[in-house]
Amino acid sequence: LVVAGDKALLAEPLQRFTRMLLIALGLLALGLALAVAVQLQLALRPLQLLRTRLAAVRSGAAGQLEGSVPQELQPLVNEFNHVLQENADMVQRARTQAGNLAHAVHTPLSILANAAAQEHSPLALLVQEQVATARRQVDYHLARARAAAAVRATGLRTPVLPPLRALLRTMERLHADRHLSFELAPQAQDGAFRGEEQDLYELLGNLIDNAGKSARQRIVVDVQLSQGQLCFTVDDDGPGIPEAQREHMFERGVQLDEQRPGSGLGLDIVRALAETYGGSVQALASPLGGARLRLCLPVAANA
Repeated sequence: LVVAGDKALLAEPLQRFTRMLLIALGLLALGLALAVAVQLQLALRPLQLLRTRLAAVRSGAAGQLEGSVPQELQPLVNEFNHVLQENADMVQRARTQAGNLAHAVHTPLSILANAAAQEHSPLALLVQEQVATARRQVDYHLARARAAAAVRATGLRTPVLPPLRALLRTMERLHADRHLSFELAPQAQDGAFRGEEQDLYELLGNLIDNAGKSARQRIVVDVQLSQGQLCFTVDDDGPGIPEAQREHMFERGVQLDEQRPGSGLGLDIVRALAETYGGSVQALASPLGGARLRLCLPVAANA
């Protein structure tokens, strides 16, 4: 039995079926791809949250990984927090040892200085000179060691305006005999320094004290957020600093003026501390007619 027919009658439905099959398979593949993408997104969301929290720890906005995580990730979070705590304890021990060492060294140096001050012989003058040099060397290396320990710490966050206002009040009392005006600029921005409060006090205190020694009447301090850093400017209306000396003044052993006891560190140590934190300090011309000292330090993320 032979059946004959037109091939066109079979080819058209076959082509239609093939097209429908390809479209269906394409839609199925697209649907599967979307389903896999959604599944991966849902599965990786806890890791993305964990990454965000790690970034917060690194920037100083948090001290540890906080918040709920899937049960499978909880052991990892616990171990990481344990490492962070051990690191914080180690940094604190390092800072404590640096402070103890400073006290242990400064005490005999003070005794030597006081004993030498009672004499006026060449030997006594030599002792005073060498004791002063030793003090600066000790301060320099201990300040750098303390800052290096702080840089390794996590979760450090020091608001800048409260200590800055306290420093300005202190400097007004320190220079009360000259009737200087220490002002905080009206446009000063609030922020947080990613470092130790003690280091911030020493850095700013030294710059403001130096400005007070040079000023005639006014010292104006400003702070602005710039490119992920806190930039402090200390302006005075004194004689200013010649451009040729602006870089030289930060070298070790160079002082614009003799430091008052307890007034802070030298400008060379200010630069060393700032650079240890990843910041910078420079001398410029001030709009007040004197010198401008500009200090930039890393900013801590918002908590």
